[in-house]
Amino acid sequence: MILVIGDIIVDEFIWGDVTRISPEAPVPVVSVNEIDRRLGGSANVVRNLHALETRSAMFGLVGNDEAGQWVHTRLSELDSDNSGVITKANDRPTAIKTRIIARHQQVVRYDREWTQAALPETQARILTHVEDMLPSATATILSDYGKGVLTPDFIRQLIEKLQGGIIGVDPKPEHTDAYRGATFITPNLTEAAAMAGMEAINSDAHAEAIAEKLHDDLDLEYVLLTRSERGMTLYDGKQSHHIPTAARDVFDVTGAGDTVIAVFTACLARGDNALTAAQIANRAAGVVVGKVGTATADWSEIEAH
Repeated sequence: MILVIGDIIVDEFIWGDVTRISPEAPVPVVSVNEIDRRLGGSANVVRNLHALETRSAMFGLVGNDEAGQWVHTRLSELDSDNSGVITKANDRPTAIKTRIIARHQQVVRYDREWTQAALPETQARILTHVEDMLPSATATILSDYGKGVLTPDFIRQLIEKLQGGIIGVDPKPEHTDAYRGATFITPNLTEAAAMAGMEAINSDAHAEAIAEKLHDDLDLEYVLLTRSERGMTLYDGKQSHHIPTAARDVFDVTGAGDTVIAVFTACLARGDNALTAAQIANRAAGVVVGKVGTATADWSEIEAH
């Protein structure tokens, strides 16, 4: 079982067509055909693990509202233990990101969320649930979307508690120092450059320098940088491995980072070496960016890609 801790978001997609411009303002009028809801943020990591037939447990916060109940129900449908998903009262609604999409193009996105830091007592409740699940855990993913669940102090508590196991982090630059002692991080190039205090130049040499600095500064085993059209760079403490992109068509990069960390972690947890795990994660990312919306990739899709 892989534990996933972080910021739960509901991804809402409103699909439609644009045939005219509004007479009220110079904006397109979208005629809605379909409304779709998917688990997003950290919970999208759970969706990806489910697609990989890997059991999970989710830890985070939702509001005492319809969307929060939907999150619990959907996690249960994915056979993910959600006893560590804390339902907060009316002071913290469930985070929802709504995207309006017409003819496969995103027209606008609007967010409804609460980003203040979670209370220490709430984090303590989450930590208790994490401790209960540790005996059955093969790895843990900290999915940091910067929405208040994973504060620096809480991240440090978790990494200390999780020592001895695989700890993967999808990071936010503002929390860089707190990730010290994790097994690996999976930032994109822009995030990694900000974390290292360097320029975001997308060359192999510069990616290597960024990865090596983060590896040494944060006492990590691996750094896996995602580099858009340049693929990925894995630094394993001894050398860098540059992995060309596997994307054939790019329709939507939403959630691709969740796929990368889910697949990389699942592969490490089953015993793959880091380079093999990174190569498989790269192929999985190539699958999901060819789909519209928050997507997943199963083993058969990854193998065929």
